[in-house]
Amino acid sequence: MILTYIESREKKVKKSSLEALSEARRKAAEFGITAAAVLIGTGMEALAAELPSFGASKVYLLENASLDRYSTQDHAAALAGLVKKLNPKAVFFSATAMGKDLAPRLAARLGVGLASDCTRVSVRDGGFEYTRPIFAGKALLTFRLTSSPEVVSLRPNVFPLAPAAGAGEVIREAVEIPAAQARAEVTEVLQESGGEIDVTEADIVISGGRGMKGPENFELLREISALIPRSTVGASRSAVDSGWIGHQHQVGQTGKTVSPNLYLAFGISGAIQHIAGMSSSKVIVAVNKDPDAPIFKVADFGVVGDLFQVIPPLKEELKKLRG
Repeated sequence: MILTYIESREKKVKKSSLEALSEARRKAAEFGITAAAVLIGTGMEALAAELPSFGASKVYLLENASLDRYSTQDHAAALAGLVKKLNPKAVFFSATAMGKDLAPRLAARLGVGLASDCTRVSVRDGGFEYTRPIFAGKALLTFRLTSSPEVVSLRPNVFPLAPAAGAGEVIREAVEIPAAQARAEVTEVLQESGGEIDVTEADIVISGGRGMKGPENFELLREISALIPRSTVGASRSAVDSGWIGHQHQVGQTGKTVSPNLYLAFGISGAIQHIAGMSSSKVIVAVNKDPDAPIFKVADFGVVGDLFQVIPPLKEELKKLRG
């Protein structure tokens, strides 16, 4: 089988995990094997019921109350135990912040290789072939893993969702976490107010850079985001370092990598570190006063002008469309 780790937040499955499961089902079909999924924590029955409709023939529930809050060490130990028992051909993750944290720790526990942040998975000569961007997105690397099982993380918003008809079996697995093994405990989770979509999950990302001139002007981007479904606000490193917006919004080499259907860049010059985090977007639109800004080299559409003159009419047009 191909096993997919399903990430959840507030008892909701993350869309990026369903994308990974959909890709697992497609690749499993090429090998004539099955796709399965794993959820960690208690009270996951309703989520488990959703997964067969995306191709999971079996859903494993690793149940232990101590696993309800994500802990790198405990989740890696629980998942490693299941993988050793099942011996799947591969274990798929979504390359979210959690996936990028957990996948390498699982690979280390199993003593196997890791294919990280992949944008393509192919089947060739009876095995998997992976493709991922390297050198800040300037080149693509295609490679294979020689160890088994293969641990893989897939870039969000790259692999299409594929609902599938079918029933799945839910299998409960009790997990014991010895007290002596637990060296850290999650005591509290602090969430940002507002309930904004994570930049890696959004279909449209509206980002601002140094050209926004201050934290108060990011409200202009939030006003646009409020008019567009499945959109959220992003930022360049310079805006984050200036304290204008939280780090969780940062797009780039030292932030998050995004692949939305549409990326809007306001007042972002286009440093290579930022380009590395958003160049795989389906469509890129840039607004900048400098006609020689590097962002225009990767943009599909560009507006040379003052963003404070561009945003108001854009907002009005969006309001008309919604009306």
